[in-house]
Amino acid sequence: MSRFRDEIGEQPLLALRMLAESHGVVASIAARVRASHARGLVIAAHGSSDHAALYAKYLFGARNHMMVTIAAPSLFTSYGNPPSLEGQCVIGISQSGSSPDVVAVIEEAARQGLVTLAITNDAASPLAQAAELHLALGAGRELGVPASKTYLASLLALALLSQALDPDPSFEAALGLVPPALAAALEQDHELDRLVPALLGPRAIVLGRGFNLSTAEEIALKLTETSYVLARAWSVADFEHGPIAVVEPGFPVVLVNGGGQVSADLESIGGRLSGEGCRVVRLLDGAADHGPAGATVSLDSGLPEELTPLTLTMLGQLLAHRVALARGTDPDRPRTLNKVTRTW
Repeated sequence: MSRFRDEIGEQPLLALRMLAESHGVVASIAARVRASHARGLVIAAHGSSDHAALYAKYLFGARNHMMVTIAAPSLFTSYGNPPSLEGQCVIGISQSGSSPDVVAVIEEAARQGLVTLAITNDAASPLAQAAELHLALGAGRELGVPASKTYLASLLALALLSQALDPDPSFEAALGLVPPALAAALEQDHELDRLVPALLGPRAIVLGRGFNLSTAEEIALKLTETSYVLARAWSVADFEHGPIAVVEPGFPVVLVNGGGQVSADLESIGGRLSGEGCRVVRLLDGAADHGPAGATVSLDSGLPEELTPLTLTMLGQLLAHRVALARGTDPDRPRTLNKVTRTW
């Protein structure tokens, strides 16, 4: 078994540990953010962490009524012309905490006198040292090059912070369901073999919307970096505004559906693409299955749509692992990639 697969398997226990150990720290961070009267959040990130920032855009927008802006780090580094961040809490998300341009955003925010928060897996990293506040992921060392447990831990950390900022008993109860839901997702591993033949390359599209647009982006990245399948993610809303022209009979499409308000939109485009002869496969949690038998792997975790990115990300990671094995690639050592990428 690969390190990538081993670390995917660690995630149910990691979530359980985070829920048990993070409340005090997260409550303290939330109190500091509230005291600052921040009107919104600016998040700096790259790669998988950028997808976590996209999740935050929907999560904090819907639950906390906060506008989330994803920073352009090159304005702070290459162009040397950072914008005013007045009224914002500035967050850097990085599993290693070693990306200099993400650190530069936090340093500039601190210079402007704002509350800064680092969400990292390394308390001694430059990012953690630069920020006023630090929320440790506590995932342990991640040996596989593709992010798995650190990405999921980032999502859960953001969900815990959202809850701490605006406590809600039902959302708190739902957070408690996350570890068994992830364990249930892990049990679907072999079922995912049914979806692999559609994704053997050389290209694929991954579609999501709302909270799971971030999941679609992350699954596309995992397929690309572990299997060298050139996968591209879109929101179904954007996909129909032009990119749909690329489809043809046999074109592989992964549909990521966590139910909720956007489920009908996803199933509508899924039906349309199936009608065009595309090979549509589905990853579902709590959504109705309208696809052909054998083309869907589904859960009914009981999680609200806001938390289904956790279970669906795990299904996507497992799927990417199986596609990599089928294509004969090593998911632990993607060619030309390093575990830590330092951009400036």
